[in-house]
Amino acid sequence: MNNELACGIWNKDGICLVPIANLEELPLYHRETIPADYLDAMGHMNIRWYMTLYDKAAWNFFSSHGLNEDYFREKQAGVFALKHIINYYAEIRLEQIVAIRTRLLGRSERRFHAIHFMINETTGQLASTLEMLGTHADLQIRRAAPMPPEISEKFDAKLAKDQQLDWAAPLSGIIQV
Repeated sequence: MNNELACGIWNKDGICLVPIANLEELPLYHRETIPADYLDAMGHMNIRWYMTLYDKAAWNFFSSHGLNEDYFREKQAGVFALKHIINYYAEIRLEQIVAIRTRLLGRSERRFHAIHFMINETTGQLASTLEMLGTHADLQIRRAAPMPPEISEKFDAKLAKDQQLDWAAPLSGIIQV
């Protein structure tokens, strides 16, 4: 892999801020090989499939923190998406393998702020990021609601670990928890 591909996040001056190796240390929440039906007329993955892959990663992230189908059914609770910001950095092509890794950035009593990194493992490039804001919700009243202790403790443990990282995530600056 050449030096250009070994960097995941560059600054405007062309200086590498975060090597791919740092991104690969984040937990993996989804990996997939891109099939032909994900491609568009340009021969690369169509934008609609980015959200599909990010959605798969998000559900795995939620499940790993106790937000799974059993929890939703038993507690009549869930999660709502509030904001998504997607950035595209490099195209993804047929049969390339992508991995989505996630960093938790912050949380409040109800909300959580995270970023997914879609890494093209075939090329060694950061292909895309999705910065997201979500909320825990009471499904009986269809409104945001505080996370119960068993969920907030898991989020807090993940957040504490992610806050120890020595690199800044590329954020939009418009999402506030």
